[in-house]
Amino acid sequence: MTATPAGGRHGRPWRAAGAAVVVMLAMVGAGLVGASLRSAPAPRPPQPLSQAGPDVRATAGPADTGVDQNSVDPDTGPAGEGQPAAGLGRATPTTIAIPRIGVDAPIMTLGTNPDGTVQVPPLEQALSAGWYSPGASPGETGNAVIVGHVDSAKVGGPAVFFELGSLRPGDAITVSRDDGSQVAFTVEEVKAYPKTAFPTELVYGPNDRAGLRVVTCGGQFDEKAGSYRDNVVAFATMTG
Repeated sequence: MTATPAGGRHGRPWRAAGAAVVVMLAMVGAGLVGASLRSAPAPRPPQPLSQAGPDVRATAGPADTGVDQNSVDPDTGPAGEGQPAAGLGRATPTTIAIPRIGVDAPIMTLGTNPDGTVQVPPLEQALSAGWYSPGASPGETGNAVIVGHVDSAKVGGPAVFFELGSLRPGDAITVSRDDGSQVAFTVEEVKAYPKTAFPTELVYGPNDRAGLRVVTCGGQFDEKAGSYRDNVVAFATMTG
């Protein structure tokens, strides 16, 4: 199975990608960016204020992120502060900066594994983030997805997105791209989801705006499995 249909970045309906793609991307929640290969969890990463229940609708659309999609008039002209901006052309992201949590990290390009699950950065490079390249690039219309580890024994502790759960609505994220542009995003919501209920379509599904999903692990550390039980997702929209 190829990864190309997964992103839906050119406006294709998500369900056109097929049920197999949905299932494979949902599997990312089972092993995404949290296997730290350590024997005991310490310290525990900060958790979002919002915790989704186990019955979260994994097939919900972008409007169900909890953000009021009607709060901004799309016909008011050029985007101002806090307003969604028009999508850009495609370009490869190179760095991500999140001032509130002290992130200023390089971004590597990722795809899918042979089994169809999403690749993650190697644990040896746990201070770098990774961009899911079959989907939208940051700034394009659609949901751009950037993943990163929460911690790793390979780097001796906290990794690139250890503090992701402490982000709040209104926080800024800036992604630099290889075309020389810097894209500004504003965080709308940060949630934790059980890995058994990963919100596949909210993260990888279509969006009529230029969205960003930043994903890592969180929740309780399962010592037997060697990974965290939840995924933490920051939902953001381009505002400049």
